[in-house]
Amino acid sequence: MSVAVSQSSNSPSDPVVRTEAGRVRGSREGSLAVFRGIPFAEPPVGARRFAAPRAVRGWDGERDALAFGPPPPQAGFFGMDGPAWDAEGHDWLTANVWSPDPGPGAGLPVMVWIQGGAYVIGMSGLPEYDGGRLAREGGVVLVTFNYRVGIEGFAHIEGAPANRGLLDQVAALEWVRDNIRAFGGDPDRVTVFGQSAGGGSVAALMAMGRARGLFHRAVAQSVPGTFFSPDLASDAAAACASELGLKPTTADLSSVDPVRLSGAGDVLTAKLAQRVGSWGKAAHRQIPFAPVVDGDVLPVTPWQALADGAGRDIELVAGHTRDEHRLFGLIDGTLGQVSEEQASAALQMYAPGPDGPRRYREAFPSADPNELYELVHGDWLFRMPSLHLADAQIAGGGRAHVYELNWPAPGMGGALRACHGLDVPLVFGNLDAGQAAGLIGDGPSPEAETLSARMRAAWTAFAAHGDPGWPAYDSTQRLTQLFDAQLAVTPYPEEPSRLLWEDHVFPALSLVRRPGHE
Repeated sequence: MSVAVSQSSNSPSDPVVRTEAGRVRGSREGSLAVFRGIPFAEPPVGARRFAAPRAVRGWDGERDALAFGPPPPQAGFFGMDGPAWDAEGHDWLTANVWSPDPGPGAGLPVMVWIQGGAYVIGMSGLPEYDGGRLAREGGVVLVTFNYRVGIEGFAHIEGAPANRGLLDQVAALEWVRDNIRAFGGDPDRVTVFGQSAGGGSVAALMAMGRARGLFHRAVAQSVPGTFFSPDLASDAAAACASELGLKPTTADLSSVDPVRLSGAGDVLTAKLAQRVGSWGKAAHRQIPFAPVVDGDVLPVTPWQALADGAGRDIELVAGHTRDEHRLFGLIDGTLGQVSEEQASAALQMYAPGPDGPRRYREAFPSADPNELYELVHGDWLFRMPSLHLADAQIAGGGRAHVYELNWPAPGMGGALRACHGLDVPLVFGNLDAGQAAGLIGDGPSPEAETLSARMRAAWTAFAAHGDPGWPAYDSTQRLTQLFDAQLAVTPYPEEPSRLLWEDHVFPALSLVRRPGHE
């Protein structure tokens, strides 16, 4: 079935590409052809609410691809409200393409970005994700896209497939496989890259049979170690539905307005402190949703999958920032304000093993409460999951490169240092767009521009031929690229933390004990 698309006034110089679903007309932005808001799947609303994504229907004529599609529902984040979403429509699942040379014969490397947002927020249309500079200077076809987040994408709902957000990502990659040649890309040279929840998504995709063959290289930036077991995920969905007096089933939830449902998720998040007794670390960190190790869509955790060889044929770059937790400390008001009692509680909650708190203090004898608090949070949430992903890849017979971003950003008076998220503007080269200005400061310095150019060159070189410019990681030398004002390759720099976590397995987070038995 095809649908007609009305035409608007266009310029003869506008680029037009024929996709499998129909022709799309983009815009010419300098040397690039840019296409925004191309649907890669049918809107997941109505009868398709909470269903796996379905390929988009074809259309007649030319479809304008000039504006980003509407973001998936995420309650009040980014100043959006229900009427705004209704006005923009329900085409949540759309892709955007920046190409230096649209045409089936160009054969350029393809980079597909998966944005983060704790699996509850995120949209591809944010200015920090503009792909223009990376595509133009790196000679790659750059793709970004939206996927369902929060309850729509990750709640474990009876009657619905698990991990719908991950299934959306697979559908986007299938769209890339089937269409990217027409935009100048090589479907046999696809690199996925993502940060935070996007990095966790990259790790999950490496473990998923449904994604096999859809990409050939992967960059996992600041991978969170938070994956849920079915029991925890089911309890989270039930708790969310109960905020509306409903059951966590498709029959009950499919008629609830998406924004109202996302709002219920926000209410649940605000109450998570009450659930530490049953949810443990997930409640303590206010994490209501994450990919579910359901045994089907996601058979096992990424670390187990890679150790078993699932990523053997995928080249991997994995890494993190040095000061991952400082951004969260600023957000929650703990930055520089941690008491000895708070530090002790954090060590008790997150340090690995029964003697973890003691070992942390011995490994960092001069660390004050603030440093210990930041270290154990950063290690548990991002640094060690990222490192262990590389270790698992090597154990499974694959190849990995490891990096750490050490550059102390000058934004916020230098308080955030090399914090979580700093790598995003540096990799995209959007140093004064969106949230980047707060991290990097007003008017990017020459030092920031130089570092950004080096990171962009490493990422695009890896996408082009699998070599980011530094040696592969192994279990003996552990060579790591340090990104700072001066580049260096050294043994992994966070050795005390590595040794503390060496024998830890990152399992799916489960219920500590059943609700009602606190």
